Amino acid sequence: MTIDVLYEDNHLLVVYKPRGILSQADASEKEDMLTLLKAYLKQKYQKPGNVYVGLVHRLDCNTSGVMVFAKTSKAASRLSKDILHHRFEKKYHALLEGWLLHSGCLKTHLKKDERLKMSLVDPSGKEAVLDYRVEKKGYYNDRKVTWVDVDLKTGRFHQIRSQFASIGHPLAGDRKYGSTYPFPYCLEAYHLGFYHPVTKVWLIFEKSPMQEELLPHIV
Repeated sequence: MTIDVLYEDNHLLVVYKPRGILSQADASEKEDMLTLLKAYLKQKYQKPGNVYVGLVHRLDCNTSGVMVFAKTSKAASRLSKDILHHRFEKKYHALLEGWLLHSGCLKTHLKKDERLKMSLVDPSGKEAVLDYRVEKKGYYNDRKVTWVDVDLKTGRFHQIRSQFASIGHPLAGDRKYGSTYPFPYCLEAYHLGFYHPVTKVWLIFEKSPMQEELLPHIV
């Protein structure tokens, strides 16, 4: 697989992860970005030994989008700390089932169900907050859909999928969270903003092939 590198320096690597690729390896033995990036760096720089690549955040296997990886442990530590203190800016495009009338904010408490591998609304869970803006409403494959721009304020497990499902508008095609639409769900992390771990310069990276592919077909 060809790695889509958006930026690289001595400290970090910013890439676009395609749909269907894991962020890191699991028991499924599917391809994962962490392993692919180690192989990419090993080949590019002809390194004989192990190559360090630090995973500082994740995207679900079927979510595509912009990711940053650390090339040093110091960079990984600083980036992880910034994520913990909400100093990362993450925006998504999502295709929802049905028509949302207005833009808004979703604020709930979510708890991960380890057995179901789902995130459920639960008062005892962690606070989850996102803002969303309705960009377009129409029909896609003869089904009512809404295209939204999501500004993720917290990074809970399956947060976007769970919160929109909780208001009756799951991601179109996300059967795990109740959608009945017969196509794969569409969720893309198109925007990533963060402080460079060494220079402290604010960096922004954007890429959205999903928008280019889907928007013309929402009519």
